[in-house]
Amino acid sequence: MALVDMTFENPVYLWYLLSIPLLVYTHFYFFKHSKLKAVKFANFEALKRVTGEKLITKNIILLVLRVFVLLCIIFAASGAVLWYEGGVSENDFVIAIDTSASMAAKDMAPSRIEAAKKAAVEFVDNLDSRSSIGVVSFSGVTFIDSVLINNKESVKKTIENIEISRTGGTDIAGAIITSTNLLLNSDKGKTIILITDGSNTVGAFIEDSVRNGVEYAALNHVVVHTIGVGSESGPIGYLPEYYNISAVYNENTLKLISNTTGGYYFKAMSEEELAQAYKEIGRASKKGFIPVRLSYGLMLIALMLLFFEWGLISTRFRRIP
Repeated sequence: MALVDMTFENPVYLWYLLSIPLLVYTHFYFFKHSKLKAVKFANFEALKRVTGEKLITKNIILLVLRVFVLLCIIFAASGAVLWYEGGVSENDFVIAIDTSASMAAKDMAPSRIEAAKKAAVEFVDNLDSRSSIGVVSFSGVTFIDSVLINNKESVKKTIENIEISRTGGTDIAGAIITSTNLLLNSDKGKTIILITDGSNTVGAFIEDSVRNGVEYAALNHVVVHTIGVGSESGPIGYLPEYYNISAVYNENTLKLISNTTGGYYFKAMSEEELAQAYKEIGRASKKGFIPVRLSYGLMLIALMLLFFEWGLISTRFRRIP
């Protein structure tokens, strides 16, 4: 994600940018006709004393000013918003926990999902009281267990009640999109903590399913921190160990998600590493993407340029009767 970005709340007004070439055309069209009229004057010496060295000017300065005025008005009407990365005092969070069958693997005591839940509860305990928190669980289907609320006890209870899903598969892309939607109306820093073993199985036959979800989060300036839990060869958990089937662990998927959205990736193979990952996320969450709405400033600039242009028309670029 770029450190500086610009979005538009009403992008349909950007179509008016097509009026700029028309402005340039009409400027030179009227200049041509003004030049023909000027040639009719016989006393060029008198004109020279009045207008200076150049009897006829193309008024390029005026054209540039008018283009800037038009740009400011169009961008203001389009609801231009400048986003930049900086320090934020408050963040809203969505904790997305993988509940697919592979999270039942016991390479982390007592299991991947239980360790993930315990660390998530501790993280909520340490959060700023002004932060709102949502909870999402996902497997083949994504569920909203809690919308954004400012109630730690309720959120912790929701996390503790999460269980392995009976629905097959793991839809990481759907989890990212659903979590992003929960944060859309937040006016604070927006952060998703995605806890998973990284095994994206739902949408495996849809090209770039995870990338589409990540791009949606980045478009809405949501930072996604990913935590990969368990080892790459941990037992699958829901089958007897003598089957010798491992829970697939895809580290590259989690790195792609975090790198694209400006977040961090953490590999947690133990409860201690999982707890440390949450501490690092807490520190990293002091930074976020801050919006600056430009509409009022652009309208002020447009008005100032208009007054400046009127001043030039009355002085340097005044018409000769």
